[in-house]
Amino acid sequence: MPARPEELSRAPVAAPLADPPARIVRAARAHLFVHGYSTWTMDDLAAELGMSKKTLYQHFPTKEDLGRAALEQFAAEVRAEADAIIADRNLTFAEKLRGFTGGMHQRLSQLAPHILRDLQRSAPALHDFTFEMRRKNVPYIFGRLLEQGQLTGKVRPELDAPFAAEFLLHAMQGIMSPASLEHLHLAPHQAFEKAMSLYFGGLLTPAGRKDYEKSFPG
Repeated sequence: MPARPEELSRAPVAAPLADPPARIVRAARAHLFVHGYSTWTMDDLAAELGMSKKTLYQHFPTKEDLGRAALEQFAAEVRAEADAIIADRNLTFAEKLRGFTGGMHQRLSQLAPHILRDLQRSAPALHDFTFEMRRKNVPYIFGRLLEQGQLTGKVRPELDAPFAAEFLLHAMQGIMSPASLEHLHLAPHQAFEKAMSLYFGGLLTPAGRKDYEKSFPG
């Protein structure tokens, strides 16, 4: 029995607790996504994990290194999830679209609204890194989704898929900026949901739009 899209959108199973780097990254990611970069220290994290500061610094020499590892983990999970959904031949295009966007909505809902602004102020290099992650993932993932949609007659055939994916990248880079989110009074997951509705609403064929409306009621 094929997996449902919502099952595919679940985060991958965490690494074993015995793996110190994995434990450290998970704990740092939880702090980063919920409270922000500026609210925790490496010393606090070592105490929380019950390990010496020496052990923590052996794996991650700086707080910025650890923050980058947490963001890289997030991006890798998104890409792996997309690969699994896109490769599943038992799913329709609408189910793949629902599975991926639903998973992204779930992941982004873990981000408190102030997180990106906090990164921009406290760790500008990491804030810039979020742009780099989108630059790699958005064209790769949505380019493949659009091409599959065209092959199944759900996305307009005259569409230049690579251009449309690049267009989405630049739109997402702008809409996910702290200034835009604050101006629109939106959390990251809300902005993503609105962007997907607007984007695919203009790219789908009548048949694709019918399937889309069934998969995304309301």
